[in-house]
Amino acid sequence: MNSINSNVRIVLVGTTHPGNVGATARAMKTMSQNNLYLVNPKEFPSAVASARAAGADDILANASMHDDLKSAISDCQMVITTSARTRSIPWPMVSPRACAEILADFNVGNVAIVFGRENSGLSNEEMELGNLVLQIPTNADYSSLNLASAVQVVCYELFLKCHADDGDAKDEKVTYVSQEKIEMFYEHLEECMIEIGYHDVNYPRRLMHRMRRLFNRALLDESEWKILRGFLAKIQEKQK
Repeated sequence: MNSINSNVRIVLVGTTHPGNVGATARAMKTMSQNNLYLVNPKEFPSAVASARAAGADDILANASMHDDLKSAISDCQMVITTSARTRSIPWPMVSPRACAEILADFNVGNVAIVFGRENSGLSNEEMELGNLVLQIPTNADYSSLNLASAVQVVCYELFLKCHADDGDAKDEKVTYVSQEKIEMFYEHLEECMIEIGYHDVNYPRRLMHRMRRLFNRALLDESEWKILRGFLAKIQEKQK
């Protein structure tokens, strides 16, 4: 199976209505997506979810359950969060079609596409875990899109790109680091900046938010991650 399908997971965070979980499973199955991850859903398993799945019960049965978003994406090399609103700190935005193009052009390993709560979306802290923000273009006067409908739009673009690229070989495989390693880097970076007096934890402002945005956008591969960790370690060595 094309890696655009097999490596992608659809992550739902804090879903409040079980019917939306079932409808999402149905939307995924029609577009050959099978990997559903649920983060702290209000009600699941549920007969309502099964009824709304309309035959996609296998996706519900195999759904991976998690208490928080970090654990659901810890082994992912790319995380794409979704948002219908503009944030105070702007993030790199992509459309569903551009997202499919990105995933087709880069062999990034495990990919998470994260959808937030029906009424409030993802928190700013959850948004910071992503490399890119996906936003579905909608009518400016009415942008309310049902959760399963949003999943359907994204999976549709992935499905089209997957079949358009069947048989195409990718020449180069880049090994990007997992979110678990990225979090280790951010902890190391903040520790180093505090030690050299560049970052005051009592007046943090938005420095770490902007550092996260910078390096999330860069999509570090394994060798780059090692270089940066080694660089930080050398700074700390000199400081001591």
